Amino acid sequence: MKMLHPAARFDPELLLKAQGMRAAIFDVDGVLTDGRIYIGEHGEQFKAFSTLDGHGLKLLARAGITPLVISGRDSPAVRRRIADLGIAHATYGAADKLAAATPLLEQLGVDWPEVAVMGDDWPDLPLMTRAGFACAPANAHLEVKAIAGHVTAAAGGHGAARECCDLLLAAGGHYATLLLGHLVTLDGGGH
Repeated sequence: MKMLHPAARFDPELLLKAQGMRAAIFDVDGVLTDGRIYIGEHGEQFKAFSTLDGHGLKLLARAGITPLVISGRDSPAVRRRIADLGIAHATYGAADKLAAATPLLEQLGVDWPEVAVMGDDWPDLPLMTRAGFACAPANAHLEVKAIAGHVTAAAGGHGAARECCDLLLAAGGHYATLLLGHLVTLDGGGH
């Protein structure tokens, strides 16, 4: 069997900033999707999600970093995708994302310095300014990118969340172990 060495490289200072995260909050529209909303003639909504992002969220959970979703919108498509990923902590239709995040973090026993947040627009700013580490996709609003500790190369819905997940996994010392575990089995990460 050929050994696999991680190709992902992150700046050491960035890894230091992202260390110690126990939970990660992700927005949906513009982060897990490209931000566009397709509406059918009967009002049904369609959204495209990246499988790269989905696997990254699963890897976070496997590494002990709890993924959370807080979305300003609610739709059956979003609920279905989050359920399919096995994400237990999610809030939909949150007009006030800070008010939505507070009980979730209390339930997990996690404080803001231990939380990473990935958002793309102004409603995410209250979470991002309190988080221990803030990340934004390449297509985020200018003000969000200005306060983010890291802006991904990829746009939302096109692997941006996976970049954030990979960074958090590397900062926590889990990336290489999970990668090598996939040489053994895809469903258990080698465990």
